[in-house]
Amino acid sequence: MKLITGPLSMFGAKAQIAVAEKGIDCEIEFVPFSLQHRYSPLHPDVARLNPKKQVPLLFDGQVEIFDSTLIFDYLEHKHPEPALWPAGIAERAEARLLELKADELFFQDFKVLMSAAGKTATPEAQSAIESMHRYYEATDRALASREWLAGSYSYADIAFFCASWFASILGGAPSPDFRHLGAWRKRMIARPAVGQTMGEISAFLSRNGVPAPAV
Repeated sequence: MKLITGPLSMFGAKAQIAVAEKGIDCEIEFVPFSLQHRYSPLHPDVARLNPKKQVPLLFDGQVEIFDSTLIFDYLEHKHPEPALWPAGIAERAEARLLELKADELFFQDFKVLMSAAGKTATPEAQSAIESMHRYYEATDRALASREWLAGSYSYADIAFFCASWFASILGGAPSPDFRHLGAWRKRMIARPAVGQTMGEISAFLSRNGVPAPAV
């Protein structure tokens, strides 16, 4: 099995953490990337397989897939233990919804901050940060009565941690007032799979003069 990702990819980090959590023997290949030129020149497998021209990609024998959520599902079917979707029907539905929200809703505000390129004083960036604040506030309330987002540790936790961690790089960090959320982030980074993956990304940021988020 081989995972193709990037040194500064939120969705790639999701897949990398999942592979590590599963304990899968998997080659990790990082595509060329720089803050100046981003993914240019494009990795040939990315250009061939993904119409969006994005990482991650997963190769396993004849299987060639892209999209971090599809990779989650593939890993869960091929390597069911340890389970990273909850066993209960309702809990699994909640975890899937939260993973979707991290990727499709929270990420929309993250994209605004990416476009702002660190200029968080613009009206657009401020609106995105306010929207993130509301998301953080709701998540903090939910975590007041549970250790993980959907009961047991799951892909929902991986997805939202990656989204919020990368948002923190661009000025979208959660307020320290959200103590339940802060405690959850500390639980996340303490997991070896998460800590190692984010440590590698932090090292890349450091080499490029960008401070890594505090957890």
